[in-house]
Amino acid sequence: MSGPGAPLEMLDRSVDPPGAGQVLVKVNASSLNFHDNVNLMGLLPGPWPRVPMSDGAGEVVAIGPDVDALRVGQRVMGAFHPGWLDGPPTPEAKRELPGDSEDGWLQQYRVADAAGLVPTPDHLSDIEAATLPCAAVTAWSALQEANIGEGDVVVSQGTGGVSLFTVQLARALGATVILTSSSDDKLKIGSGLGATHLINYRTTPQWEAEVKRLTEGRGADLIVELGGPATLAQSVQSVRAGGTIAVIGVLSGFDPAPLSIAEVMLNNLRIIGITVGSVRAHRDMCALISQANIKPHISHVFGWDKVDEAVEVMRANEHVGKIALTIG
Repeated sequence: MSGPGAPLEMLDRSVDPPGAGQVLVKVNASSLNFHDNVNLMGLLPGPWPRVPMSDGAGEVVAIGPDVDALRVGQRVMGAFHPGWLDGPPTPEAKRELPGDSEDGWLQQYRVADAAGLVPTPDHLSDIEAATLPCAAVTAWSALQEANIGEGDVVVSQGTGGVSLFTVQLARALGATVILTSSSDDKLKIGSGLGATHLINYRTTPQWEAEVKRLTEGRGADLIVELGGPATLAQSVQSVRAGGTIAVIGVLSGFDPAPLSIAEVMLNNLRIIGITVGSVRAHRDMCALISQANIKPHISHVFGWDKVDEAVEVMRANEHVGKIALTIG
């Protein structure tokens, strides 16, 4: 992108060799997130011009000095926040974000710090791996914040990438998942991925009452809140006393959300914002993905020269799970 909201232009440029602590990755795939959609609209700050896309996966083809953990030929993914190695989030740890603060992954070769790369699980293709860095790590972070495990109940909103990864990861942790969507066809896909209970919020607009019914009045341990101001009040009504609402998305806009502060206080609710996660979280999640043999649900794959078409599919909400991009 040459400037905010400008059309993408394909350019030829030389490939830099990796420096100390860096590797050169031959990028084979990327994926489209809501974050990238906003970025392509020119609504996120950062240096111009820049290469977009926060997610990428490929193969290490060259290694710079002082790199011991990776080898040539190893398949890797880029972390969403490659400078956030571990621990709690800080502005400094989250400052680096490919596609925003620096060139992203929509290129054939990319030099990256080795510490900010994560080995790809053996059972995943590069296209599948490229869907993990933003959406899957976000879902994982929400589940970890609520300490989800055997016997817990999780509500996941919608059938986008984060929501379906929540279904798969929560089931692998032993939880029961309640999935909401406005489409019965999309809910069926979620059921196939492990959702136990399905709620169509068009035919059941008071879905919070259905969550309470399904949990015998107790409420869910975790609500993965993707709707934003239009759904947050219902999430508060759906969660158990002492439960967690992980605020991840703002799909209904950025207006203030109507919220019962008294209910939050009296029920000791935790409302926490999630912005993806650390490199350590990414690695831990991949361990579970390998153990449970989880594969992402990808509804659309486009060539990297068809980004505009991919964005149109996302904006029309025609996708289920992830939209991937091949690069080459």
